[in-house]
Amino acid sequence: MTVRPLIGITSYLDEAAWGVWRQNAAVLPQTYLDAVSRAGGTPVLLPPQGGGVHRLVDALDGLLLAGGSDIDPARYGADPHPRTGRPHPARDAWEFELLAAALDRDLPVLGICRGMQLLNVALGGDLVQHLPDESHQTLPATFVRQGVVVRPESRLGEILGPAAQVSCYHHQAVGRIGSGLRATAWSADETVEALELPDRSFAVAVQWHPETDPDDPRLFDAFTAASCKEAAR
Repeated sequence: MTVRPLIGITSYLDEAAWGVWRQNAAVLPQTYLDAVSRAGGTPVLLPPQGGGVHRLVDALDGLLLAGGSDIDPARYGADPHPRTGRPHPARDAWEFELLAAALDRDLPVLGICRGMQLLNVALGGDLVQHLPDESHQTLPATFVRQGVVVRPESRLGEILGPAAQVSCYHHQAVGRIGSGLRATAWSADETVEALELPDRSFAVAVQWHPETDPDDPRLFDAFTAASCKEAAR
């Protein structure tokens, strides 16, 4: 039987409503879970919490840093832009600690949207806190379909080829690139759309949302394949 790797996915911790209840809850769009499952992995939610990071990472075969709220600008030494969302200190602290443990162990990592920004900030980079209106985010909860050019000599280039059509929804972007990272995809306005850490077995992050595109599973397939290798060790 093929081993299904355990893929930890970071999640929101926000107020949610169901039935007659309205409470704080650990939530994540089903699209992430479906994308991991279709690729052959077993998704495990990792809501913000305190402690236990190293034991948890030791039990995982891959880490997926999901999209979400803006990272606190204090993390990269900046004052907040008027359009930057309110900080979520518990989620920031939890995910930075998870990422550090995963990179230290060379656990396969896939970052999506906020996850790419988190990887960049964790390695000493910073962010553009607000892009021009209606460029990469137009209407609320509506993805912008756009093309990206991919660096051929990269892990992402091996997976997607020299170009791809992707679904974006972000008002922030990578600014100064963090230590050891390499930009591997760009949109038409030269916004960095993907980063990689070449000295790790699999550390790829994209600014777009591949989990919303079930017709193109290539990135999730590659991430899960790398995680299968981890599970087989």
